Amino acid sequence: MIEVRNVWKEYGDQVVLERLNLTIKEGEFCSMVGASGCGKSTFLRLLLGQERPTRGEILLDGAPLPGEPDAHRGVVFQRYSVFDHLDALHNVMLGLELPRAKFTGRLFGAKRRAARDEAAAMLERVGLGAALNKYPQQLSGGMQQRLAIAQALMMKPRVLLLDEPFGALDPGIRKDMHALLSELWRESKLTIFMVTHDLKEGFTLGSRVLVFDKVRVDPQAPGAYGARITYNIPLDRTRDSASAVHIAQAAMQGASDVQLVSLEGIRP
Repeated sequence: MIEVRNVWKEYGDQVVLERLNLTIKEGEFCSMVGASGCGKSTFLRLLLGQERPTRGEILLDGAPLPGEPDAHRGVVFQRYSVFDHLDALHNVMLGLELPRAKFTGRLFGAKRRAARDEAAAMLERVGLGAALNKYPQQLSGGMQQRLAIAQALMMKPRVLLLDEPFGALDPGIRKDMHALLSELWRESKLTIFMVTHDLKEGFTLGSRVLVFDKVRVDPQAPGAYGARITYNIPLDRTRDSASAVHIAQAAMQGASDVQLVSLEGIRP
């Protein structure tokens, strides 16, 4: 479904990402982990279409990825990306009204009633059925993130991009959100890319873990080399995952020379 071919991303003399090669099948859940500043969010923006690779290409079903965000790619950020002046129902309805009524931005009559029913059903699905008429400032952090997920799923995207979506939530709420996201993923067969700094979260939710790390460093020119995907770990729930967690933990701490023990053959 998604193929990344020798992708580099540079900003002037600063190389952020280099030599990225990756093939992801439809329906996979890819958790992206690594030290801060190693290009995970930059890679997410490349997948979204907010930015373009300096070199290389990203393909979707064999064709170049569209150069700007579209309905095929939904996104949820750590900060709640909802509209404060709209209640929950109209926040979600907006995703249906804007593409269907490009000039007015508003549907009328039977079409509006149908859009309202669709939005209400989605809010019910994410546990906000009793909060249709509440505004974002009246919702807790977890509820606002549920609202943001409902917004993203309303467009029925093929790819869902998550940039540390649960980083600002309390542990108990995060656990509930993990359960919700896992259930939505299994039901919808979405392809998901999620940036996280929480290794446990990455291994709990993902079907594949991508470890980003900068393996080449020049103290005299710190921007000369970028990060790569140093480990591409498909998660087989029947095998012992302790070694996989050790590898990812070491990579996040900068120990990119970690030796593979029981995960032979996962190095790209």
